[in-house]
Amino acid sequence: MSGRTRLTLASWGATLMAAGALLPLVKPATWIFSAAFVLALVSGVGMLARRVPLARPLTLLAQTVTALLALTVLFAREQALLWLVPGPSVFVHAAELFRAGAEDVGRYAIPAPDTEGIRLMLVGGVVAIGLLVDGLAVTFRKAAPAGLPLLALYSVAAGLSGGGAGWLWFLLAASGYLLLLLAEGRDRLSQWGRVFGGAQRSGRPGSAVAAGGGTAFAPARTGRRIGAVAMGVALVVPFALPGFSGGVFGGGGEGGGGAGKGGTISAVNPLVSLQNNLRQPEDREVLRYRTNARDTSGMYLRLVALDQFDGTSWKSSVRPIEDVPPRLPWPDGLSQSVRTTEVTSNFVASDAYEQKWLPMPYPAGRVDIGGRWRYEPAGRMLVGDDKQTTRGARYQVASLDVQPTAEQLAGALPAPEKLRREYTKVPASLPADVRATALTVTKGARNDYEKAVKLQDWFARDGGFRYDVDVESGTGVQAISRFLKDKEGFCVHFSFSMAAMARSLGIPARVAVGFMPGTTQTDGSVSVGIRDAHAWPELYFEGAGWTRFEPTPSRGSTPSYTRETTPSGTATGPAQPQPSASAQPSAVPTAPESCTLQMKKLGDCGPDAATAGASSDDSGPDLRTVLLLSLAAVLLLSLPFLPLLWRRRVRARRLGPDGAALSVWQEINDTAWDYGVEPDDSLTPRKSAARIVRLGELRGEPADAVHRVARAVEEVLYAPRPRPVADLASEAARVRAGFHAAAAPRARLRARLAPRSAARLRWAASARWSSATTRWSTLRHTATTRTTTLFRRSSHETN
Repeated sequence: MSGRTRLTLASWGATLMAAGALLPLVKPATWIFSAAFVLALVSGVGMLARRVPLARPLTLLAQTVTALLALTVLFAREQALLWLVPGPSVFVHAAELFRAGAEDVGRYAIPAPDTEGIRLMLVGGVVAIGLLVDGLAVTFRKAAPAGLPLLALYSVAAGLSGGGAGWLWFLLAASGYLLLLLAEGRDRLSQWGRVFGGAQRSGRPGSAVAAGGGTAFAPARTGRRIGAVAMGVALVVPFALPGFSGGVFGGGGEGGGGAGKGGTISAVNPLVSLQNNLRQPEDREVLRYRTNARDTSGMYLRLVALDQFDGTSWKSSVRPIEDVPPRLPWPDGLSQSVRTTEVTSNFVASDAYEQKWLPMPYPAGRVDIGGRWRYEPAGRMLVGDDKQTTRGARYQVASLDVQPTAEQLAGALPAPEKLRREYTKVPASLPADVRATALTVTKGARNDYEKAVKLQDWFARDGGFRYDVDVESGTGVQAISRFLKDKEGFCVHFSFSMAAMARSLGIPARVAVGFMPGTTQTDGSVSVGIRDAHAWPELYFEGAGWTRFEPTPSRGSTPSYTRETTPSGTATGPAQPQPSASAQPSAVPTAPESCTLQMKKLGDCGPDAATAGASSDDSGPDLRTVLLLSLAAVLLLSLPFLPLLWRRRVRARRLGPDGAALSVWQEINDTAWDYGVEPDDSLTPRKSAARIVRLGELRGEPADAVHRVARAVEEVLYAPRPRPVADLASEAARVRAGFHAAAAPRARLRARLAPRSAARLRWAASARWSSATTRWSTLRHTATTRTTTLFRRSSHETN
């Protein structure tokens, strides 16, 4: 196999190994096979073009055309001429797919569905990176810079996941880059020619005899040894790095398997969906329900709880899910002394409403629904398993209307320590003004309940905040700090900011995402529209459990237990499911025939509501992740400079204060080797000096310095009492300066960055390996002999 073929295969493999970090983002991950096939076509065309050979720009052009044709066949063959040749309609269709894919990336949490737009972005992106890597590493023979596009590919995956790509994917990407460097190093070393290691180097394969026509030593193997050592170091580094967790990838929307069957859960990003829904020009119905509750003002329909805040995003924790029990467990922290009323409601979802999370009043006690639904106990949420959604679903929910009094909340005992630790975590990057503002607002409060009410009233009434859905929906610490300063935003800002401030005060808090109660119709049913999408904070009080607050002005209803008087009310008998016309949504939105692919993705043909996993728009990854990734990139990019660093270290040791004549002579021979004059240990020092001067084209003082050091070596080897010679290190420096002055710029750069004398690393490693294997064989033979002897002796004694 030729060096260029090996480099081509290494480039193809390195790109796919780095693309492995993208696999957890989309389910199913079959797109990787399409990317591998297209990338193989591009690499094959490049290999053929280089064999012709074509000029480098023409080679890149041929590969680009191949990639374009292949992508056209995969994604736009119906718009292409003869299903292959791209025309204007192909580019229009591709632009539409890209827009839809970009919308899906923001709309769905991880793992996102394998939509056509996302698939085009993934395959096209990997092919583009592969084209860059192949061009740099193979066409231009610069494998080290090819690590930059590979690092960019991995960084995109890690950035989208909030650092959740994990050490395994980092290890895979790093190994691919190291293999690429190893292939290039082997190809470079194989071009250095034969190594003359002296006459008959103790039976080593590859030793050269000056005129015997023996097999030349292959220093290309040195590259493998250097790469193996470097790879060993790189394999250890990821284990020392802390695990990356969280983020959009990390599981904002994925449920882990618990007791029972697991499922892949895709969800819609609450920030993008909420803001898009609230901006809809027309309020379309999402679902309709009937309930026996007398007052529905507090009957919020909850989809999901976001309980993790890492400074860049609020998201739902990845927790075990299980089969839906006939009766859900009693809510955590809810005391029997708190007044509760059971409410039964019958829901009918629109045929155009697709959601993986089931809208329910909180806390639900019983859910009757058909289909593949799973239960997440910590958040008391129902999640669709596999491809189960809410489209056209009919279900009944028995829930509790929890009615704590202000006195009960004010006298609540401290939350359990485990729960308090989990739900009061705030990132170290939280700006000081957030906690300072919380302390100022709650000044004079005697307990957590009064602090919560003061925070709610400050946001909703007293703080001068304005409701505006056109404000960007950031959720990171900087977005919270800016919101507290600008005092304008929508429900996302109010709920996320109040939850963060409550946590800074030591009050357990999380954010719920779902719908407001909706609007009562003349027939007694309640209609929930797309504009009813909402987010609100839930604070934990021992005895009452998770309790709703409403900080958003002009939206929703203020809970009765936060007002001065608490109205009473009871519920009638349980309602029965009524799949009649009155329970069916009166105006089920249907997708018009003119609905385009982009309109479907945006929700204009069927609304999506908020759900789990919220990523920040503005705050980016935290500092620790950036530093660790930067350090890893620096370590990877520094690997090609190992020969340079080794050469400098050896030179410093040889030319140190105690440098002897033999060490200086060895340094001069290696310097000549670095500049293309191969060593020949079979010659005497005097003949070697003449050979170095002749082949190295040395003149004047550098040539004289070589001869002076050769005479000093002969005196050390042959004189009975050799005279000490001073300042031999200066002689070596003069020789190196002479080679540098006589060499071409390319030869100078090669001697500095890829010194040929680095082949001695192979000899040293081979000797150590041979010594280690010999010792191991001896020990094994000794142990086997002793064991056999003892066994035979024992057998004889038994007989």
